[in-house]
Amino acid sequence: GHAALLLALEKETNQLAQNGGSIAVFEMEKAEAEQRYGEAIYEPKSQRAERLRLAHLPGALLVEIPNNWSLCSSTQDCGRIEFLAKEVEAGSKKKPDTMIMAKKKQIFVKFSVEKGDAAAAEMAGAAPPVEVGKMLADNSVRVSVVGVDVPDEAKDSKESTIKAASSEAKEQVEEKEMVVDPWSVKGKIDYEKLIRDFGSTKISDELLERMRKLTVGSGRVSDLHCWLRRSIFFSHRELDAICGLQEKGKPFYLYTGRGPSSAAMHLGHLLPFMFTQWLQKAFNVPLVIQMTDDEKFLWKGEYDPDEGDNLHVYRRYTIENAKDIIACGFDKSKTFIFSDCDYVGHMYPNIVRVWKAITYNTAKGAFGFQGESNIGQSAFPAIQAVPSFPSSFSVPFKGDQHLPCLIPCAIDQDPYFRVTRDIAHKLVPKDHPLKGKPSLIHCKFFPPLTGAEGKMAASDENSAIFLTDTPENIEKKINNYAFSGGRQTAKEQREKGADLDADVSYQWLRFFLDDDLELKKIEEQYGSGQGEDYWSTGQVKKKLIEVLKDLVKRHQEIRAKITDEEVQEWMKVRPLDF
Repeated sequence: GHAALLLALEKETNQLAQNGGSIAVFEMEKAEAEQRYGEAIYEPKSQRAERLRLAHLPGALLVEIPNNWSLCSSTQDCGRIEFLAKEVEAGSKKKPDTMIMAKKKQIFVKFSVEKGDAAAAEMAGAAPPVEVGKMLADNSVRVSVVGVDVPDEAKDSKESTIKAASSEAKEQVEEKEMVVDPWSVKGKIDYEKLIRDFGSTKISDELLERMRKLTVGSGRVSDLHCWLRRSIFFSHRELDAICGLQEKGKPFYLYTGRGPSSAAMHLGHLLPFMFTQWLQKAFNVPLVIQMTDDEKFLWKGEYDPDEGDNLHVYRRYTIENAKDIIACGFDKSKTFIFSDCDYVGHMYPNIVRVWKAITYNTAKGAFGFQGESNIGQSAFPAIQAVPSFPSSFSVPFKGDQHLPCLIPCAIDQDPYFRVTRDIAHKLVPKDHPLKGKPSLIHCKFFPPLTGAEGKMAASDENSAIFLTDTPENIEKKINNYAFSGGRQTAKEQREKGADLDADVSYQWLRFFLDDDLELKKIEEQYGSGQGEDYWSTGQVKKKLIEVLKDLVKRHQEIRAKITDEEVQEWMKVRPLDF
């Protein structure tokens, strides 16, 4: 059971501490460290700098550590270690602080130490030999669990069974719990419930037909985007009003954005831009793309007493990410990409208006700000709101203050714009066609490779395909990490077919395989276990690998030709063609 495993881990941790092992800290170039020890040295949220700082505890651990960490010289210095809050009171909905998520292969531990004031030491030490490092990084478990690996003589077996069942039931309830907000997406997503909870509207067949007449009917595109045909974009706010204006020949503009948190984007980051590029072409409209380098610094920035802060890092990420965005095929004459740090002066009058219009109680309720939030975080939502208003782009839009705005986004971003819509009338002329309210079209989440719940995260490299991945990396990740909904044996798969809702390879093909007939064939054969081409997991993974290799290769070839100077042309404040 889970409780027994946590006890075993706690016991082993204290045994290591009592043995007084010396901790060695050393630095090594990233390429050399990966070659010697593999990628198991990284924590999920590692920034993977070019030069790494690593800690080695003989017989127990080899891991990268942040540069600002200080450590004791010996494990004995901290005294006894206690795992906290492994259980919660009966009937409480609060999650335990220490728990095991078996399906996600994660353990969360909150702990206390007996000697919390132990002094930090100057760190020194040598890198372990390659074979020692690889032994520590083989992901094997080195604890004996009472009742699993060794007999449980101290407790009644019935009591042990009850506790294990209770722990597993608690985990099942937790993993099914749906959480969707601007900061986290967890659990199995019920999109119908989200529509009800958020108060948005499902995209109807009638609305899709109106979009078809406006886009395909114009001759600018050959068909509706497959993400519309497959209900991946599934919900909206006043998209019907945008269509109504288009039917009268009145223009609108598109607004989307990117928080540049890393130099390498993954496929999940690319999705909104791929769809926005189709919208721009299909409706022949202008587009503004906000690069929130300020936001990423406010939430993730660091300060070093010797080197200062790292705002410049996020500004550089803006340029690198812009190259990936440009590679999606936007119309340069109709597209303005801007960095908040550079363009904020143009938007500042509207930012002030939004600050004035929204109370702090409203902001706290919508965005969850706490006492420890810095004042920049509290102020930022206004900066994300104001691109919804055409007066923020007096030069690109040639002074037109009546242009309505359509925002394509994942539905977890909806709370930002619900608040914006509530105060929008204060930032536009009285005769603005939508009273200033931005329209939205919401997409479903792109699942991580490791499981079809939640959404992809850049912090877990094995959950994502990055736009910098090689064909070999793509194949390795799909084969090794793509969660399968197929059955345990070929016989069972032939009899029952795959669980398509759980199968990540099939779900990803819904995003990236444009051919509806081919996708239908995969769905029928893999879902039933019948047929010859796609009845098995291996065949479906092979098809996904083929599709992704081609997509990423084409993207890399286009991106390689985009220079810093070219990016500056897209970011120049200039009138757009519309």
